[in-house]
Amino acid sequence: MTGVIVLTVKLAALSTCVLLVLGTPLAWWLARSRHWAKEGVATVVALPLVLPPTVLGFYLLVAMSPEGPVSAALAPFGVRPLAFTFAGLVAGSVVYSLPFVVNPIRNAFEAMGDRPMEAAATLRASPFDAFFSIALPLASPGILTGAILGFAHTIGEFGVVLMIGGNIPGETKVLSMTILDYVETLEWGEAHKLSALMLGFSFCVILAMTLIEKRLRRRLR
Repeated sequence: MTGVIVLTVKLAALSTCVLLVLGTPLAWWLARSRHWAKEGVATVVALPLVLPPTVLGFYLLVAMSPEGPVSAALAPFGVRPLAFTFAGLVAGSVVYSLPFVVNPIRNAFEAMGDRPMEAAATLRASPFDAFFSIALPLASPGILTGAILGFAHTIGEFGVVLMIGGNIPGETKVLSMTILDYVETLEWGEAHKLSALMLGFSFCVILAMTLIEKRLRRRLR
């Protein structure tokens, strides 16, 4: 049981780090760009919100299979197919949780407005310096919200994990899959314990996110 919890937390933590690295600049571009393709990109990012997880997981499985385009692109670098591996779970989790990280950060950047960046430009700050010294601190409530949502959403993944991971003990078997195993074997007591743990975790995440976000917004004001 401990190994399953450690693997789940490891997956959520690593996926959240990747999501923040990729999602923050993407959210900045979506908030500031006037490119004609912006809303198309935003729609693609938001697709996991409405797509059934099994549909998304199926296409990710096809892409990561030995004959898929992802495997073909990685093969020259000696990377084996990602399907049914922990690395594949991370890649799938990043895609599946992307809107939960990008959207709050994008909203925070949009709420910031143009004035802070214009003021930084008048003081001869480079766009790079202004982004890190002004934009990121002002958007910190949204970044924190995105990180918490991304972490929590990854913890509770099921459909994508089932399609990509295959429920391999020690490799891809996470908490959600363990609950399914307990239900299928009629071990209701163990299923209740894990489900209660997930319920308590979800409650604490939402409460902590609300309290921390309010505190950060008061500080920024």
